[in-house]
Amino acid sequence: MNTIRTFFVLLFLSSISFAQSSQVSGTVVSQVDGFPIPGVSVIIKGESRGTVTDFDGNFTIDNLQLPSTLVFSYVGFITQEILVSSDEAISVQLVEDVAKLDEVVVVGYGTQKKKEVTGAVSVVSSETIETLKPARIEQALQGQVAGVNITSSSGAPGAALDIRIRGVSTNGDNRPLILLDGAVIEDLSVVSPGDIENITVLKDATAGIYGVRAANGVILITTKSGRKEMPLQGEFDFYTGFQETTREIPLLNATEYALLRNEALAANGQSPFYTNVSGLGQGTDWQDEVFETAPITNYNLNLRGGTEKSTYALGVSYFNQDGIVGGDKSNFNRYTSRLNLGTELFEDFNVKGLITFTHQNRRTISEGGLGSVLFNALNIDPTITPRQADGSFSRALNYPIEVINPLAQIANTFNNTEVNKLNGVLGANYTFLNNFKATANYQWNYSEVIGKGFFPVVDFGNPGANTVFDRLDFATVNESNQYFRDYTFDAFLNYDNTFNDVHKVSATFGTSIFKTTGDFYGRTGENVQAQGLADAEVDNAVTILDNFQNLDNRIFDTRLLSYFGRIQYDFKERYLFSALVRRDGSSIFGPENKFGIFYAFSAGWIISDEEFFNSDGAINFLKIRGSGGKIGNDRIPAFRFVSLIDGEGTYVFDDELFFGNATGAIANPEIKWEEQNTYDGGVEANFFNNKLRITSDYFYRETEDLLLPVQTSLVTGANAPGSGVPIVNAGSVKNEGIEFQIKYREDISDSFSFDAGFNVTWLDNEVLEVNNGLGFEQDAFFGIGQPEPIARMQVGQPLGVFYGYQTDGIFQTQAEVDAHASQSDLGADAQPGDLRYVDQNGDGEINLEDRTFVGDPIPDATFGLNINFNFKAFDFQSYFFASLGNDIVRNYDRNDPITNKTIYALDRWTGPGSTNENPRVTTGATTNNVFSDYYVEDGSFIRAQNIQLGYSLPENVLEKIRLTRARFYVSVNNLFTLTEYRGYDPAASSGAPLGAGIDGGFYPNPRTFLIGTNLKF
Repeated sequence: MNTIRTFFVLLFLSSISFAQSSQVSGTVVSQVDGFPIPGVSVIIKGESRGTVTDFDGNFTIDNLQLPSTLVFSYVGFITQEILVSSDEAISVQLVEDVAKLDEVVVVGYGTQKKKEVTGAVSVVSSETIETLKPARIEQALQGQVAGVNITSSSGAPGAALDIRIRGVSTNGDNRPLILLDGAVIEDLSVVSPGDIENITVLKDATAGIYGVRAANGVILITTKSGRKEMPLQGEFDFYTGFQETTREIPLLNATEYALLRNEALAANGQSPFYTNVSGLGQGTDWQDEVFETAPITNYNLNLRGGTEKSTYALGVSYFNQDGIVGGDKSNFNRYTSRLNLGTELFEDFNVKGLITFTHQNRRTISEGGLGSVLFNALNIDPTITPRQADGSFSRALNYPIEVINPLAQIANTFNNTEVNKLNGVLGANYTFLNNFKATANYQWNYSEVIGKGFFPVVDFGNPGANTVFDRLDFATVNESNQYFRDYTFDAFLNYDNTFNDVHKVSATFGTSIFKTTGDFYGRTGENVQAQGLADAEVDNAVTILDNFQNLDNRIFDTRLLSYFGRIQYDFKERYLFSALVRRDGSSIFGPENKFGIFYAFSAGWIISDEEFFNSDGAINFLKIRGSGGKIGNDRIPAFRFVSLIDGEGTYVFDDELFFGNATGAIANPEIKWEEQNTYDGGVEANFFNNKLRITSDYFYRETEDLLLPVQTSLVTGANAPGSGVPIVNAGSVKNEGIEFQIKYREDISDSFSFDAGFNVTWLDNEVLEVNNGLGFEQDAFFGIGQPEPIARMQVGQPLGVFYGYQTDGIFQTQAEVDAHASQSDLGADAQPGDLRYVDQNGDGEINLEDRTFVGDPIPDATFGLNINFNFKAFDFQSYFFASLGNDIVRNYDRNDPITNKTIYALDRWTGPGSTNENPRVTTGATTNNVFSDYYVEDGSFIRAQNIQLGYSLPENVLEKIRLTRARFYVSVNNLFTLTEYRGYDPAASSGAPLGAGIDGGFYPNPRTFLIGTNLKF
């Protein structure tokens, strides 16, 4: 009996000990960076009682019955449950939610939960930017966002990149609208990638909230800022490394060159130039001479935090990059500083201020095209040494006037452009009546661009002025000053309310005012005594010329007045609807068409929230959405609706010339903006506990009223200096395609995880109308002295299609020449070994009428792939990009009998049956140099954009050195490119709608090796 009593007493005491009340405290941090997270909800499971983390991520819960389960939740992170069985302090690491359905994304004059977005919106996070280490922001979009294609006209330091969102939609300006914290910017080089929190890309009609400027898509950049009650946090990034060319084009060496030059002379009945080639050897490798290993360095420091009522963020950065061609003669350096402040002046009234200063300096050489450094390195004679015996540069004797010694060209190039830019935002918002929020923002940009070029006395070729680069009379210096100013004032009212817990309504109504101005000055000083840029001054020249005789052609002033509204509605957070309208008035257009109305509708259905849907199955989230609307494009020259006195006039008074004004381009008072009708349908789905995410979109965009120059009688004076033909709304083009994106993430164990992502965009571009009197628009020339441009805008074809002759092999015998249509209209009679052109119209003559479509610069599909692994303290990341189906015109060969050639000339025609691909060599007249598909190549490629391996210090080490994160890494950008294209870089393009894909010797994007560190504290 005593034993039983004792047992129950012990059991009772035991139950008391296990149900005791205790005080439990702890800290919540982010698994991503180790930073404390304020505002995390900490709730006792099964109860409504709990708390939130404070300024330092700390929390305390009193009277907690042990054991109990605590539930930790915060937007953007996976909710975690922790079993607490003792009163010891606990540390909780919240894992980022890969699904991010509650993530807030910027959608223009407001934000939305990602789950509720009904448009085609993509977001690039700061983590992705941090991994890629781009020199320019645009590079972080390539391969990361489906439907966005980035091309570069040059790989030189500081060179601009072209962004295309869902194809080429106009023959004019295809640049998207870009806003930095709400302020319009045109040049992304002034922004440090390390300052960016995220990039949002609006790709469909929902971009219509920006109206007439939204037809090419909208990119919204948000910079890093602090949070209220956030302790001071710092981040320091540093990397340094070197760059090199990814390839050299295989050229003939000195011996091969001499043999082929002699053969070309013999083919034309001339004596050989080289009587003994045995001692020439390899000769000069001019590409080795001009390419070099170049350094690159970046520093970036960010500090941010907040108090109970205020937030702050400070960022400074410095970037420096030399070129792989020209070294420090091709240099770009940038300094940025940014200050972001916000405070709650009194309850519900907040103000903010952001100011950014950027200073950049860029030195340039001739980077691409006819006469550029690389063009000359490819075409100059390999038997010539870089320097003569006396140390002076060797001359390019008896060469075409565009080909000179590239080393002498670099040494005598002195160009520098300095940019100082200040931009800022001042804003205030007031929340009242619980559901209303009034916001006013004033944003401004001020830029000054100071350019200077010095051109010394120099003689590159035969003695005397016989190349286009020779300057024999006197040295000159050019100075230019350009000033750009713009401001935007936005005022809008937001209303948010939920009725009966199921009807959520959001509305935005506002106005926007935008003004941009420019003012240009420039002078040229002739006969100046100087050795370089440092001592070359226009004021010291003998003769000073004003480069802007005409006042009207050095200033511009355009303005935009807009009113907009948007309504968003959702029922039970599963049926979504949005409608918007915007009315824009632009000074670019005349009184009859000054205002335009643009609109968009979108809707979505979250099927996975329906009661009939099994959310515990394989599919965790499923949404379908669609959008449609009309948006515009006003990027055209200003004031073409009225005749301006901005032409060039030269008048004679008393036998003396006076420069003045004359009538400029012919006006069109009915000109109006281009309009785009755009439609999108998409589906988003998450599978297997949100580990697998799929997004797919179909889009159709038809741009109407494209602005084209029309044929005009010469009696109108359209060909006079400073004049031009009128521009009319006379064209249309469509872009139709499919985007598909899939991402997968798996945490295999506590020490190993991986994620992978793949996206693809298929695109069909077609011109629907060209009503300019010709039936086509054309631009961009090939080679030297070609009679017609080679890129066209023509109905039924992609915009910018290549137009030339179609070849049908090589004439093998004279009998084949005699049996074929005559090619003499092209400049010479055909002979065996020449290219055979197809007689398209069957009239027995090969002439301009036999040209046809021979290539397309727009890719059929683009792909992005990333594969990442994390194992304990190590991480591995890789990013790839591919472009398929685009063609490139090989236009870097001078094709002169005495210029050098690629090694493919070794497979030339030497007699019947020798080859049916490459023509003979000769110094005589041939038709082999006219533009044809012989010069068009497949530009498809796959590129390893970034391969990176990193190591992060363990927590016990971080605690000792007082850091929250310390990561060290090695990285390679542009590691390899798989392509059949024979030029430097298949990704290079001028970016022009008419002329893209024509390679005149593009400065290649370099391969870059980096070592760096990322420290957080």
